[in-house]
Amino acid sequence: MNEKTLTLPSSKPAGNGVLSQLTVFSLPLPLYLGLFAIILVAHMTNTLPNNIVGGLSFMFVIGALFGELGKRLPIFNKYIGGAPIMIFLVTAWLVHMGWLRQNEINTVSEVMKKTDFLDLFIAVLLTGSILAVNRRLLIKSLVGYIPSILAAVLGAAIMGIIGGLIFGIPVSRILMLYVLPIMGGGNGAGAIPLSEIYHSVTGGSKEHYYSVAIAILTIANVVAILAAAVLNAIGQKRPSLTGNGELLRNSGFEAGAKSSAPSITAREIAIGLMLAASVYTLSSALSKHILPGFGEVKIHTFAYMVVIVAIINACGWCSDEIKEGSKQLASFFTSHLLWVLMVGVGIAYTDLGDILNALSFTNLIVATLIVFGAIFGAALGGWLMGFYPIESAISAGLCMANRGGSGDLEVLSAANRMSLLSYAQISSRLGGGIVLVIASVIFGMFSH
Repeated sequence: MNEKTLTLPSSKPAGNGVLSQLTVFSLPLPLYLGLFAIILVAHMTNTLPNNIVGGLSFMFVIGALFGELGKRLPIFNKYIGGAPIMIFLVTAWLVHMGWLRQNEINTVSEVMKKTDFLDLFIAVLLTGSILAVNRRLLIKSLVGYIPSILAAVLGAAIMGIIGGLIFGIPVSRILMLYVLPIMGGGNGAGAIPLSEIYHSVTGGSKEHYYSVAIAILTIANVVAILAAAVLNAIGQKRPSLTGNGELLRNSGFEAGAKSSAPSITAREIAIGLMLAASVYTLSSALSKHILPGFGEVKIHTFAYMVVIVAIINACGWCSDEIKEGSKQLASFFTSHLLWVLMVGVGIAYTDLGDILNALSFTNLIVATLIVFGAIFGAALGGWLMGFYPIESAISAGLCMANRGGSGDLEVLSAANRMSLLSYAQISSRLGGGIVLVIASVIFGMFSH
């Protein structure tokens, strides 16, 4: 977000008053308080419009308030994720405590789910982040990325087995109920299909498997967010370990040799939106109707998007102006709409009750060990593939060990590396598909 919010400029005349000089989300404080009063009255009278306009007004005002708090709270802003994480935790807590009206919850949920605002956000970021990468660097990085994912899975399995030995949990249970759900690509693309595969291969209860798997995954998602913030802090202390959002080491391109961004108009930004929406439409048709997958492995819409946009970039089908327009559109979403999105993630996608119910000492330690295994495996594998270990650990490690699309945004927000979203989607979607194949083998090995 804009780091210049909530400032006290010294250049304004003193007669304007201190309050008029303070800003929240770049709004003068009196104006923001007026907007907050509108939302408060709508809350008290239960009159928030039940549509996308009412939902966005609520999300903007609430997101700005807790975003400013999270951005400035000491320790939290550096080591726990700052503004985006504060927003989604507080809004999830408000739902858990019953302090939001059902109309407000329903309205925000419809913005996120019925209108698929999350899909729009990810589609725009995917398109902009992939088109922003040099064509040769993109191909080079994709070739080494799958081995980094496999290294993360191996590291997670090793550390999970060590955790099992500490707490006396059998290897079969560690792999089936801990490692696979955590590394499986989230809920809809991971825990749910894993429960179906478990039932079909072993004959066991898919309901029981899912209830255990989603609890472990929920804990791991929180650990992954915290670990992302810590990795960001480590990168600031040890600059040699990070590319500050760039995945490849020794790319062969000197920073000073980069050409300046081409001059564009609002039309190129609009074209970026059109391109993202059109590629999403094609990808959705492929994933749901034309070629949904191979056997048990389903190919997600965003996995197709990564491939299609990468092909468009590699073939040079977009001019530099269109690429810059897509990049600036993605930057607008991450810089000015991320706080809005995180309100929706907290309300529509986060059940704080599930997190609290699953929070046993054993589950916490084992899940933490598995996440750390994914970090170390991805960092080592990524280093061998020519990647920066911090970026590889975040994208190929933590974005495998979270809850999918919304988890990717939470992790990358905490790490301050939204530019890695395209690789995060490869982890969650294609990597999750690889884990489903591995699961079929492991379930078969340990079935009775």
